[in-house]
This record gives sequence, C-alpha cells and structure tokens, in this order.
Amino acid sequence: MPTQSQRGQGQWALGHHEPLNAAERFKKDDGGLNVRDRIVNRYAHLGFDSIDPTDLRGRFRWWGLYTQRKPGISGGKTGALEDSEIEDGYFMMRVRIPGGQLQARQIRAVADVAKEYGRDLADVTDRQNVQFHWIRIEDVPDIWARLEEAGLSSQEACGDVPRNILGCPVAGLAAAEVLDATAALRATEVVATGDQELANLPRKFKTSISGCALQCTPHEVNDVSFVGVTGPDGAPGFDLWVGGGLSTNPMLAQRLRAFVPSGQVAEVWQAVALLFRDYGYRRLRSRARLKFLVADWGADRFREVLEQEYLGRSLTDGPAPPAPAPGSRDHVGAHRQHDGRYYVGVAPHTGRTSGTQLWQLADLAEAYGSGRVRTTAEQKLLVLDVRERDVPELTAELAGIDLQASPNVFRRGTMACTGIEFCKLAIVETKGRARHLYTELARRMPDFDTPVTINVNGCPNSCARFQLADIGLKGSIVDGEEGFQVHLGGSLGSEPGFGRKLRGLKVTADELPDYVERLLRSYQADRADGESFAGWVRRADPELLS
Repeated sequence: MPTQSQRGQGQWALGHHEPLNAAERFKKDDGGLNVRDRIVNRYAHLGFDSIDPTDLRGRFRWWGLYTQRKPGISGGKTGALEDSEIEDGYFMMRVRIPGGQLQARQIRAVADVAKEYGRDLADVTDRQNVQFHWIRIEDVPDIWARLEEAGLSSQEACGDVPRNILGCPVAGLAAAEVLDATAALRATEVVATGDQELANLPRKFKTSISGCALQCTPHEVNDVSFVGVTGPDGAPGFDLWVGGGLSTNPMLAQRLRAFVPSGQVAEVWQAVALLFRDYGYRRLRSRARLKFLVADWGADRFREVLEQEYLGRSLTDGPAPPAPAPGSRDHVGAHRQHDGRYYVGVAPHTGRTSGTQLWQLADLAEAYGSGRVRTTAEQKLLVLDVRERDVPELTAELAGIDLQASPNVFRRGTMACTGIEFCKLAIVETKGRARHLYTELARRMPDFDTPVTINVNGCPNSCARFQLADIGLKGSIVDGEEGFQVHLGGSLGSEPGFGRKLRGLKVTADELPDYVERLLRSYQADRADGESFAGWVRRADPELLS
C-alpha cells in the first residue's frame, strides 16, 4: 500500500486521481483540446468578454494562446494583481514548428498572419517556435485556417502537454553529425500531438531529439532527450536523458545509460511521457515537472519502472555522448553541407522579427536555395541549400534586411525572452534592453571577439535560459527601478553547470552596459591563454565580478 505521503503527491499510478489544485480541476472537468470548438463556434463570434475564465486562463493554452499583458502595468505589480487586472484583450499565439523545419510557403503563411493580424510582429523563440502578438479572439479561426493550410498549427504549443520538439536545424545536412535524427523526430511528433492520452500531463513536457555533433539542442535541460551516439554494435542511435529543466529550481538531466535505436525513439518517448503522466506529481504545480520525480527516484529506479511497466522489455546499455564538437551551437554563418551546398545562419535582434522581414526571407530562400528555412534553439534563422558561389550575394541580401550572417559577438551571443512588453509574469522589459546592451557593447568594445553569451530574462522562469549563459540576467526590481540579478559562468557541453550567483549582485537596467563592459574588460585583463569566460568566472576573485 502506498503511504499517505506518496498519495499526497497526487500520482495517478498510486490511485490518487482527485483534483488537487485549480489546474488539475479544470483539466478533469474538460480536456484542454476540447476548447477549440468553443473558440471557433462561440468566442470568435461573441468576443473577448464572452470567454469563460477557465477557458481563457487555462484551456486556451492547449491551442497556443495566452492573454498578453496590458500596457502600462509596471513590473512592481507583477504577482500582486489578479489575472483579470493585468491581462489585455489580446493574445500571444505560439506556432508549433517541430525541429524548426519550414518551407518558404510556410514562412509566408506565418508572415501573412503577422502582417494582417499581429501588427507585423513575430518572435522566434529558443524552442524553435514563432510567436505572434496582438491577436484578437475574433481572428483566431481565420489564423488557424491559414496556418493549417500551410501544414502548421498552434495545437499543443502551450499547456500541460508535449511541447514543440527540438531538433538540429541542419539534421541530414551537416557535414559532421552523429546521425540524421529527422525520421525519429517526425515519428515522435506524430505520437506526441493530438493524443488525448497525453493531453493531460502534470506539467509541460519538453523534448529534444538530435544527432548534431555540436549538440545544438540543449539536451541537458529538457524533460526527455535523445542524444546522438554510436551504439554498442557500432551503429548510430541515441542516448536517453530525463529530468532536465530550469525555472526557479534548475536541474540538469540524468542519463539513463540506455541506447535507443532510431526506429524505437517514438516508442520509448511515448513510454517516458506516459510514465510522467501516471507518476508525475500533481498536488503542487511548483513540483509537477518531471525533474522532481527523477530527482526523487534517481536514474536507476526511473529506468526500471520505464522498462518493466511501460516498455515491457529491457533497454540496451549504451555509451555516453561524445563531447560536443568545437564551435558555437547557434549555426550562424555560412557552413558547408555534406552535399557541397551551404547553409547560411543569421541573427535577428534577440529573435524579434516581423512579417515583412519573414516574407523577404522566404523570397531569398527560394531565390538562392531550395526554399527551406530553419529556426534554431538560439533564436536564429537559417537558409539551406545555397550554392557556394551564391553565398556572398545571399549574405549581402540578408544584411540588407537586417539579418546578419556575420554579426558582432554581442549581437550573436544575446538572447532575450518576451519580457514585460507582453508577458504577464515579467518584471522588466527585455527585448529592447538586450538590444541596447549589445549595441552599446559593440560600440565600446569593437575589438572584443571572444564568444560570450548574454541571456536576458524578464522573470525567474528562465524562458531565455539565464542560468546557462556566460552572463545571465534575471529581471528584478533594484532600488525601485527595473534591473537584473546577475548570474555568471553558466555553461553546457563538456562542463555543464549553472551560473554563479553572487550575493547582492544586482544592477539597474540603466547601469547594465557599464557593468557588463567592466566585467568583460576584467576578463580580458585577467584570463589565461585560451580561457573561456565561464572558466574564468569559476576562479575569478569576486571583486572582479562585481
């Protein structure tokens, strides 16, 4: 018999099915996927004020919709106001783009929606999605029709569901990769999306499936990841990781030391998702992510339950992934494909783009390539299949629409979340602050050429992965003004670890350029030959970091 403490976690597998918090209650009352019919047939006709509050702030997420923040509400009021007081009558809509894979016609569909319905605004996220803003409920059915005609959808882009699956944007094209994970990713996407059995998980469920030699999708911080390896018999496949995640309780994923052939990825992924559904903690939302279950159980027990109760067989023991290949994970610049053509990666301004710019990008992708475009997990965009002789001309054309294939180190290395401009959880503005910061740094330090990452986050939830950056900035109120708590030296790859938080190290937004410039100059003066910023932070005198 399970103990009372076990039952108290709200685990279905232990017989505890009653709703334990507001989210579990509304999911039990009616599944999130069912709200589409009400949106199309009722709310789009009757308007925003007709929307049931539980649908509005709950089930709408299952179709990629969040209310956005009302303009003019300061970050100091975040958390102190009810949703009804802080939300606007407009929506953010997130488009699900598995593996970041797009065709020119799909880019144009996204561009059309942004221009016609979203004030010409579109954001590329670090989950390879695209987000619209300023969406009216009356326009949602028409937007869905346009997206779905192009083979895109907002279904399960948010909510307690399997989220968009990350994949290497140059899978099958990279000159060096462990294996092409495209087939495994697509098979998993079929299993993941639209299944009512998986549409009520304890919390969101994030996945990475990649054979990239650069390990460009951060498997270390996903709920479940399949990482390309050469298996025990010499054939390529995947190493299975579970339990990664960030937010206010960051945890690195744990290896299950299990080898998964490409053809079994969808089956094993589904088994992990079902285990999470049944054993995940549903009593407290703050402990409902898979990482908490993995932390409590450990990798060995998790693998045992996965094999015995969900797969009905043992997984093969396998090797750890190799160290990531040298180089940035963002795929920016011109790179040779294995077929002799090139892909060209560009850096928008912290993922911020527009319908106008995306339409121009689609035109260039068709004129110089095959029409294939990719989004990355670093808020970047790629044009594929470019002939070598056309690379300089394409690069110039992209620069002409402010998409840089050779950006300065600061523009290239900076990411930012949505921030207070639209997000109800944010405390500070991010996109504009980040752009001002890297513009100032490039002006003040034009010769600085060492790769450095700067991740700007509007709140503690880490949508922009601030704990993993060389310089991570978490939105905060500092001396009554917008500012940031500073985390330094976060990294993934061969030496994964979260950024170092120094007691009391906070800066106002206005002070930020001065602080970061001072920090980087200290690094330049004190580093050893070839020492990375993260490595320097780990040993640096705290006075040099403040």
